[in-house]
Amino acid sequence: MEYRTLGATGTKVSDLCFGTWRFGKQTGDTLETNEDEAHELLDAAWDRGINFIDTANVYGDPNGTSEQWIGNWLEEYDREDFVLASKVYFPFDGRGEPGPNDSGLSRKHIRTQIEGTLDRLGTEYLDLYYIHRFDEETSITETLDALDTLVDKGKVNYLGASTMASWQLTKALWKSEVHDLARFDVTQPLFHAAYYEDVAEYLDVCADQDVAVCPYSPLAGGFLTGKYERADPDDPTAVEAPDGSRASFDDQFTDYYLSERGWSILDTVREVAEEESATPAQVALRWLIDQDRFTCVPIIGARTTDQLEDNVGAVELSLSDDQHDRITEARYDEDGAVIGH
Repeated sequence: MEYRTLGATGTKVSDLCFGTWRFGKQTGDTLETNEDEAHELLDAAWDRGINFIDTANVYGDPNGTSEQWIGNWLEEYDREDFVLASKVYFPFDGRGEPGPNDSGLSRKHIRTQIEGTLDRLGTEYLDLYYIHRFDEETSITETLDALDTLVDKGKVNYLGASTMASWQLTKALWKSEVHDLARFDVTQPLFHAAYYEDVAEYLDVCADQDVAVCPYSPLAGGFLTGKYERADPDDPTAVEAPDGSRASFDDQFTDYYLSERGWSILDTVREVAEEESATPAQVALRWLIDQDRFTCVPIIGARTTDQLEDNVGAVELSLSDDQHDRITEARYDEDGAVIGH
């Protein structure tokens, strides 16, 4: 495992971050990851050199389950070996029916939620605290001031922002500079090889401001693992999927990932994987790790230790400039326009 400095911070993290959104998550009648499985995955991630763990206060059913299970696991380890990230914004279901101040990014909600997060994780501080969404009902200055106080008190080391528009990120960075407040040093957008142009302006801001990027869903919900096959050459949304895979139960899969552009990029990822005797997942993750305009640390959410082992193989892979460019250019048609649906 290689380690890199996280953007403009002084903290070093593994090339991959381990995401825990499946811990305790109930999908219909299925518990995606129970506590024993969660601890097995965390053990495997740590054994393979991953020191960066991502969670959120609302992960798990009930909310807080993911943080609690991570906290239980950490009791057997040295907390200082890990870089822990969590998030705040959404209503937290631990108090029953949400009240008017039980969501968003007000000073009140942030102060309440950080205490619960720290308690469940069994730690005195977070290395990274994300806002899970942008709160249009609360002044960004109030939000930043509340977060800055957490940094001053030593409860949070760095701040991050997950899922917002480029103008919102720009505004937040400007407000931090003008008011001398801690800024967002890390972002967490939806970003993968088949979803690049859609966040180009956002990534331009990150590159310009030396903000690290930790993409969620770096394998496009499993699409870029190569386990799906196109079922109809005239319909990019027609897909053959393994039983129990995301495409068989997630209605958003088609809208998010299945397009002519997606299949074109997947074909190129598969070609490169064959050239390197690697898996498509490893190639897609390496493409992200090798972004040269900003620090890029993909968040992997493996379901099994075998999947985790495969994902970690990306750190041993080396792509040539030509291979990296071929994957990037696969999104364009012969006229240089981005391929649509």
